Amino acid sequence: MDALAGLLDGPRARGAFLLRMVMEPPWSVRIEDRAPLSLLCMTAGEAWIMPDDGDPVLLRPGDVAIARGPGPYTAADQVTREPTALIGPGGTCHTLQGEPLAESMHLGVRSWGNDPHGAATMLVGTYQMKGEVSARLLDALPQLLHLPADVWDCPLMPVLDDEISRDEPGQSVVLDRILDLVLIAVVRAWFSRPGAEAPAWYLAMGDPVVGRALRLLQDDPAHPWTVASLAAKCGVSRAGLARRFNDLVGEPPMAYLTGWRLALAADLLRDTDATVEAVARKVGYSGSFALSAAFKRVRGISPQEHRTGAALPERQQESR
Repeated sequence: MDALAGLLDGPRARGAFLLRMVMEPPWSVRIEDRAPLSLLCMTAGEAWIMPDDGDPVLLRPGDVAIARGPGPYTAADQVTREPTALIGPGGTCHTLQGEPLAESMHLGVRSWGNDPHGAATMLVGTYQMKGEVSARLLDALPQLLHLPADVWDCPLMPVLDDEISRDEPGQSVVLDRILDLVLIAVVRAWFSRPGAEAPAWYLAMGDPVVGRALRLLQDDPAHPWTVASLAAKCGVSRAGLARRFNDLVGEPPMAYLTGWRLALAADLLRDTDATVEAVARKVGYSGSFALSAAFKRVRGISPQEHRTGAALPERQQESR
């Protein structure tokens, strides 16, 4: 499993916030949902996306953007337009004075805006939680990523556009998976651009030696790996692998493995009811004590504290 595959095979969208936003000028919406990542696909008209501490970007039909949270941003028909609506955590919507807007701007299944026939249409897909396995990947993205329609071609955008307003059994799961696939297509296109500054670990996947080592570690984290056994599998010397791995990835093989194991453990603690002991053995630790020691050393909290903290946002969403 490589880092991109980890984005899909590890943490996945689960009940992602998805909607079709249809707006007629003048309009401006302030987004303060603190979501870790939002995917914005422009299907008609134009919209400015303006992060608080970055340059504004103009989206045209076929363009896509990724807004990486938790920083707020504004979407509007003009850069100078003052917001009249505010989106809060969990997709709550109200005026800047606190008056609710959810009903007055409801346009049908997963559709929202000020005019059902508005000139601007944007598909918005928001991930509710930052997945631990994909943190390394998401942290490599800029706060606002923009791909114009002429530099990427994704046949999934029309599929998302068609499915987003359907109301059928299991539809939320269908939309979650489509959102994942569109996201991975965007990220792959972003890193593949001419002159793109892809992170070292991403480029390392293409190295015949280090790429193989990374895949071995990611595919079988529970194996009792050592640098020597990993080097033997890759057909190089121990010193040669250690030097090459560190040069390309930016850290030694065993440090990378520790981070990967703890990321997997964090997801299992958050997403399953498995005991800490079971999680420890699944990701390559001898037992709960060893996992707890490593978890606290690297992350500063115990596995149980992580599990309790990760469950809190979901309980808060259920209570709304």
